[in-house]
Amino acid sequence: MQLKFIFTFLVCLSALIGRAQSTRDVMIGGGLDVIKSGSDGLLQRAQVGLEAHYFVQRHFAVGIGTELWTRPQKNSFMMGMRWYANDHVFVRFRGLIGTNDVALGLGYAKPLSQYVRLDCMGDFYFAGAVGLRGGISYILR
Repeated sequence: MQLKFIFTFLVCLSALIGRAQSTRDVMIGGGLDVIKSGSDGLLQRAQVGLEAHYFVQRHFAVGIGTELWTRPQKNSFMMGMRWYANDHVFVRFRGLIGTNDVALGLGYAKPLSQYVRLDCMGDFYFAGAVGLRGGISYILR
């Protein structure tokens, strides 16, 4: 009887500690496009994104940020949102003001610790490009 109680307690405790995000958490992060259509190869053209997200609900976040391109050299303001199907898989929608584009993406977040996550995302840009991005995020509780 006590063993079942202890096991149940440990499972519940690990679920609380291992959660990816909670309501009112802020997540900051950055990512780099590893490959993007229209490029000559891997890392031939850099596109870097810096973002901050606020979790309105446990599975829904709104965000702002910036996108920087090296070729052609330009930058853009980003507004978007993320919806998490679970603690790892998410769908994101971003508007890029400055390049007048919209991106729809699918991603996977791998927790490295309670606060740090490794992100891998694929984006479809409505202007016609497709990109694969890797990044890292930090959750502020």
